[in-house]
Amino acid sequence: MNIGIPRALFYYYEKDLIIEFFKELGLNVIISDKTSKKTIEVGTSYASDEMCLAVKNYLGHIYELMDKTDYILIPRIDNYYVSNQTCTNFLALRDIVTNMFNLNVLDYNIALNNKQTLKKGLYEVSKKLGIDKNRVKKAYDISNKKYKIKREKLIYNNIKKLNSNCIKVLIISHSYNIYDNVIGLPIIDLLKKENIEIIYSDLFDSDKCIKIAEKEYKDLYWKYSKETVGAYEISKDKINGVVFLSAFPCGLDSLVNEVVILKSRLPYLNIIIDDINGDNGFETRIESFVDIIKNSV
Repeated sequence: MNIGIPRALFYYYEKDLIIEFFKELGLNVIISDKTSKKTIEVGTSYASDEMCLAVKNYLGHIYELMDKTDYILIPRIDNYYVSNQTCTNFLALRDIVTNMFNLNVLDYNIALNNKQTLKKGLYEVSKKLGIDKNRVKKAYDISNKKYKIKREKLIYNNIKKLNSNCIKVLIISHSYNIYDNVIGLPIIDLLKKENIEIIYSDLFDSDKCIKIAEKEYKDLYWKYSKETVGAYEISKDKINGVVFLSAFPCGLDSLVNEVVILKSRLPYLNIIIDDINGDNGFETRIESFVDIIKNSV
């Protein structure tokens, strides 16, 4: 049985756990290819004008998987308790996709205020596939352990870089932007060419970031935004600059990034990617940004 996972949005949250989980169950996991300009063009052709680039990108990855899989995994992520909400697209995307495409969907809910966790969701998915619950428990325990070990190592390496003597820039963005082949990685590659050490806002302890954000930004109630601004608060005295990277027109980023920019005294670069702009102009902007940083060190 082939389970498809789009390489966008949800993919970048706990993907190592979920992919390993299905493999432990003996299922074949098919991940869509890395994003290309074509992926975004196809997704844009299906999307409404109001959808952000990240959602358009997701629809392009869905289209790519349609004829390759038996099921496509699309979760509904509502909240991580009332004070930790997510973007409404995370809740609505399953319905958006099924109204656009004719496909078989495996779905599960995450809404911690209703005690709907990732673990319970994966159990429900496995039940739909007729897999014995003892196998499911074993698969989950193994995959969760591997995920935690890998996550802890990534966080450790990120903190180690933060405490180094290199010139460092914090990338403030969502994981699905940072690591996307078209949206985030070209920007990161340009910074690395300038010998800049990259600190990733999504590679910090989530609980610690949220606690800090709740203290410093009392009206903020989006989980992933709390994590990014918490990462900024942890990093601000150890970095030389900040790059804000957003997918147009992200409502959360347009608010949260502006709050951080107004509070920050560090050199910053605010980059907004949409479905029509290319790499033109980014190289010059980044070179100028790096010159400012290097001259201030």
